[in-house]
Amino acid sequence: MKKNVATIRDVAAAAGVSTATVSKFVNGAQRFSPAVEATITAVIAKLGYRSNPLAASMITGRTKSIGLSVLDIGNPHFASIVKGANRVAQAHGYTLLLVDTEENPDRERQSLEALSRRVDGMLVFSRMAEQDMDWMTELGKPLVFFGRLARLPIPWVISDDHQGAGLLAHHLLVQGHTRIAYLSFPRSRRDEERIGGIRECLAAHGLELSIHQGGAPTAAEGERMCSAIMRGAAHPDALICYNDLMALGFMKAAQALGFTLPRDLSVASFDNIEYGLYTSPALTTVDLQSERMGTDAMEKLIDTLAGKAPPNTTTIAPRLIVRGSTIERH
Repeated sequence: MKKNVATIRDVAAAAGVSTATVSKFVNGAQRFSPAVEATITAVIAKLGYRSNPLAASMITGRTKSIGLSVLDIGNPHFASIVKGANRVAQAHGYTLLLVDTEENPDRERQSLEALSRRVDGMLVFSRMAEQDMDWMTELGKPLVFFGRLARLPIPWVISDDHQGAGLLAHHLLVQGHTRIAYLSFPRSRRDEERIGGIRECLAAHGLELSIHQGGAPTAAEGERMCSAIMRGAAHPDALICYNDLMALGFMKAAQALGFTLPRDLSVASFDNIEYGLYTSPALTTVDLQSERMGTDAMEKLIDTLAGKAPPNTTTIAPRLIVRGSTIERH
């Protein structure tokens, strides 16, 4: 026999109040006397009433959902950010709606505009240049951006890429490397900061940085770029890759070409994804604290939704993780 589901009218009748009173109480739209609230709460518990989220959103104008746009959910760096953001969202009663733009800038605006109509606020990754992002401020929803912004009035969260790159370059210099190269991803706004941090460190020791431009932040691209970087006698003795995925692909290809790592080449990168622990050799990397980036960004957005005024910018200190893919040169 099908069990009858309690309705808002059932709660109102049992509590001796109007349906409007129950609705406003359940959805947080209005406070009532302690006695009335206690009675409604007791009746809801007794009857097992569950509110309708869609109806609630129509009354309050709030969806209790937050949007998160990432560039590639297949990259464990972004998966960790989602994990951190989702944990905070759930703790505050929000549902996370995810959009994956798949490293396709042409999809970003359409996806974000559609997402903005279904959520109370958004956390955003974008490959767009800042001068092309003014439309984001016109979406009418609170935003938090992942990455440094110079002009737009959007709060942002970032790991300090310049500092992390400097830590990595310094580590290689201390190990005795003198021919250091960087496999870049120019479409990323973070790439310039990483190049700056490496160059600054090398310049202090009278060394120059050799840059090789990659076309995608993927393992396949790292694999594809390997032969061009390693051919000839003047290949670098250390390579820093834009991210761990590129480094893993590069290492696979280098070993297939007959190079022994790290004897012939030290390799290091950014993100500290879990896969780097299980390569041979294990990957030296900069831990950007991806999960904390998601946590901090979500907390900033929820504070904004609650009417608080969190700091406009948050910079997270990176950490150098030294493993077997880098070795001292003698």
